[in-house]
Amino acid sequence: MNARATPHKPREITGRTVLICFVGFFGVVAAVNAFMIRAAVTTFAGTETASAYRAGLAYKAEAAAAAAQAALGWQVEGRIVRHGSGDAVLTVQITDRNGMPVRGIAVDARLAHPASARLDQAVPLTRMADGSFRGSAEIAAGQWTLNLDIERDGERVYRTKSRVMLK
Repeated sequence: MNARATPHKPREITGRTVLICFVGFFGVVAAVNAFMIRAAVTTFAGTETASAYRAGLAYKAEAAAAAAQAALGWQVEGRIVRHGSGDAVLTVQITDRNGMPVRGIAVDARLAHPASARLDQAVPLTRMADGSFRGSAEIAAGQWTLNLDIERDGERVYRTKSRVMLK
């Protein structure tokens, strides 16, 4: 037996093969683009400021407010702990340069999630007998930015931001 290898006929590229490859390639590109667009839109949490232009115009006023804030000499301490009921309890202590509680003020507290503005949450605070402020809210565990705005006679006199960890 004489086994001779028969030459293999090369596969012919037809118009149908080119069409299938062309449609398949662009189909994969479109699917990946659709996935990436959806991922980008659903995970975008927003910006730190609504209008950079307006924030730039208010820069001098903010710089003056920061100087006035530093001149007050206040010490602001915020602590957040998980309560037995599962709620997070926020306690804010504000003292003047002599260590005495500051009177005649109102505190607006907001916990901002560092990755998603959709999870930001206001914490209503109540003034306690010792001069501190306390409030609670249902807040997930993790890192948060505690924003405190302290007002006197309806005008903001002190603003602070600090990173807190809630277990």
